[in-house]
Amino acid sequence: MIKSFSWLLTFVVVLGAGACRNQEQAPESKAAPDTVVTEPDQASLYGFMVDSFNVFEGEIRANENLSTLLRKHGVDYATIADLAHQSKEVFDVRRLAAGRKYTLLCNKDSAGAAQCFIYEKSPVDYVVFDWRDSLKIYQDAKRVDTLRRTVAGEIHSSLYLNMVRNGVDPGLAISLSEIYAWTIDFYRIQDGDQYKIIYDELYVDDKPVSIGQIHGCWFKHAGEDFYAFYFNQAERGDYFDDHAQSLRKAFLKAPLKFSRISSRYSLNRFHPVLKRNKAHLGTDYAAPTGTPIHTVGDGEIIAASYTSGNGNFVKVRHNGTYTTQYLHMSKIASGIRPGKYVKQGEVIGFVGSTGLATGPHVCFRFWKNGKQVDPLREKLPPSEPVKPENMDAFKAASDSLKKELDAIPVKVEQPQTAAL
Repeated sequence: MIKSFSWLLTFVVVLGAGACRNQEQAPESKAAPDTVVTEPDQASLYGFMVDSFNVFEGEIRANENLSTLLRKHGVDYATIADLAHQSKEVFDVRRLAAGRKYTLLCNKDSAGAAQCFIYEKSPVDYVVFDWRDSLKIYQDAKRVDTLRRTVAGEIHSSLYLNMVRNGVDPGLAISLSEIYAWTIDFYRIQDGDQYKIIYDELYVDDKPVSIGQIHGCWFKHAGEDFYAFYFNQAERGDYFDDHAQSLRKAFLKAPLKFSRISSRYSLNRFHPVLKRNKAHLGTDYAAPTGTPIHTVGDGEIIAASYTSGNGNFVKVRHNGTYTTQYLHMSKIASGIRPGKYVKQGEVIGFVGSTGLATGPHVCFRFWKNGKQVDPLREKLPPSEPVKPENMDAFKAASDSLKKELDAIPVKVEQPQTAAL
């Protein structure tokens, strides 16, 4: 008996320490105390008939763990230990995150002990702990409703701010930049550029939770029209332009998702460290130290090292024609070494200022047939277009989307000064 009690005490201490350790990374919660829901809005909640229970709802607080939470609702240590042990294959109870919603279903008798605990991992996914008759632990998801939306705008500050002013999820700006990552350099967006998007918005409990599929979009950049239509072929969806060519090129337009060009490729640039004119055969992208650096294309690592000039750097051979190099990293990503094969977009290092650098940035160098060239001026090779056998289906889908996009009006804004 003493041995059993010691094991339970050790479990509670470890569980509490684990929860504190994991929640240090979660945002501070300002949740109010548990609220008793005496008259639920619906008869069924997470699949339970709630009229059989007293329902308590709340949010996980900072440093709160499963043990302290359930003990407040009459659950004994042995049951809590069993829940934690049996749930390992489904959910690690030490990963309860501050600010996440939970629900307790409690007996209506005088003791009022909890019988079920439901933890929302996300607005959609949740974990159920049910110990009424026998222990059952499982994951499930709420019903997600999809609404088709459209948005359009003219940019005079940044795409992100324009989305905010349009009242849409700014995550849509990130999705748009990823679709056009091979076609448009979003670090060089111009005043007056325009966009139109047809997309799905996902709702749970009548509240928007995320952006779904983008079906089609149009972007007017530097006076040129860029269409993108989502189309499935060979069980894989991708975006194609109005000529049935893939928007996914062999190379990304830049090695960073968010940055600014601080120095372009030049045959005669004043070097800020050496204090003399010197050819700068790369493009510098300024970004905060630690920003992930992505390889712009599939390839093999042929160098991952340090020199006094380059600092920490990685060099990637993509094929017999193209090679790229990334300089001045604060550190090279774990596992990146000569001989390793990397996929387009994979993180190979992090922005820094090692070597001959005056501030945090990545110097991006690009070789074509052994000669360094300006990647911003290169005509990069496209990926696989729509296959001939799928052309009729693509044309029908893209024509319909193009007609819908062309009919969306663009709200023209008055230019205003703002950060890019």
